[in-house]
Amino acid sequence: PWHVWHMTPQELTPHIDDIRRLLETQLRVRGATLAKQVQRAGRQLPRKIRTEAAFLVQANMLVQNPKLARMISPDRTQKAAETVATYLRGIDPRDRLKGRILNIAGILALNLLLVGGLVVAVLVWRGIV
Repeated sequence: PWHVWHMTPQELTPHIDDIRRLLETQLRVRGATLAKQVQRAGRQLPRKIRTEAAFLVQANMLVQNPKLARMISPDRTQKAAETVATYLRGIDPRDRLKGRILNIAGILALNLLLVGGLVVAVLVWRGIV
């Protein structure tokens, strides 16, 4: 049978707003639109989540035009919004910060070891040690 899906901006906006808020709080990604935020999040999001977010960006654009809004499946949009929101809610901003700090500390420690080794090598080469 012929089904006519009809998605309105009022149905999609709460999902978009929720995801925009989660992107800002969980990943610290700001932007004027969801499209900008998803673009800025880039590789912080896994491919599957990026794909779902890109679908939501497209749906958000299509829903503005009543004729094109018929192309959007409410079920697919709901599923995409839930997938992205679930992933973003699972992120712990503190844990990400801790990981970033440990990463920087590891890089600094490696650089200090390399510089120390270089100093010792120069001292040995010059015959001082």
